[in-house]
Amino acid sequence: MLTLSSPAQHVLLADGLDALRFAGLEPVVYPSVRASGTVHPYLAGDDRSRAAELRQALLDESIAGVVFACGGYGAQRTLEAMDWSGLEHVAPKVLSGYSDVTAILEAIAVKLGWASLMSAMVCCGEFAQSYTFSSMLRALMSPERVRELHYGEAVTVVGGTARGTTLGGNLALLASSVGTDTSLPARGGILLLEDEQENDYRVDRMLTQLRRSGYLDGVAAVIAGSWYQCGTVEQIHPVLTDRLGDLGVPVIAWANVGHGGRFQSFPIGVRAELDADRRTLRLLDPPLVPSVEREQPGMSSTASRD
Repeated sequence: MLTLSSPAQHVLLADGLDALRFAGLEPVVYPSVRASGTVHPYLAGDDRSRAAELRQALLDESIAGVVFACGGYGAQRTLEAMDWSGLEHVAPKVLSGYSDVTAILEAIAVKLGWASLMSAMVCCGEFAQSYTFSSMLRALMSPERVRELHYGEAVTVVGGTARGTTLGGNLALLASSVGTDTSLPARGGILLLEDEQENDYRVDRMLTQLRRSGYLDGVAAVIAGSWYQCGTVEQIHPVLTDRLGDLGVPVIAWANVGHGGRFQSFPIGVRAELDADRRTLRLLDPPLVPSVEREQPGMSSTASRD
């Protein structure tokens, strides 16, 4: 278990570790998880140490995968300090997290071509909730059973079906990665977007950045997930329809993926088919098997024995 962003909330750590152990996993806790803000209060230790821990975990043959402790801020700085040399020869491992960890999953896809899992993290308040934890555990432990994800409370913005490779995550992190060597454009992909605590105009600005930068060129479909504490539905939904509805591809909004509880884990880097009218995502590959047919480098799913 690693923290590549902000300091973890230790009050939630014990419960999260207990949940992992009860599920039959053997957590290996790296120092970053207990690191304080020694450089800045919002960073878990220093950038080089966090990057070194990620590299160590990926190289360690006894580690099956990485479940991240928390997000916050710092993943972009970790990537700036990361040494990727020699990691292309490592057998794929599973990485699991969301929010600030979006940048890490995106980088793993670009640099190594692995699949990953967008799911709750150990020190997040919703981690040990039965729905959220069960969704993550099923994808990690029994990926062959995860064949269709149904978003019953979602809304169809643009109908139709489309196939592509799943990608995406937190909107702010995707927008801030544009122009870097770890950004994975959405061409040919089924793109997930979600965020928290962003005003409607900020969501608009980041979606506009993705449009203007060319990031959305050739996207196959879009799944807009949760927009926790981003204002009311009446404020956010018009922004989503305005900025995503004219892309000419199937789009659904308000899928239960991301911040805010009842988090349905979302496989990243696998081939899938979105039926926007039925609001379902049918996986054409098991969640932990990276797609080999994507034009851009692939991604890898996350399972954990951190």
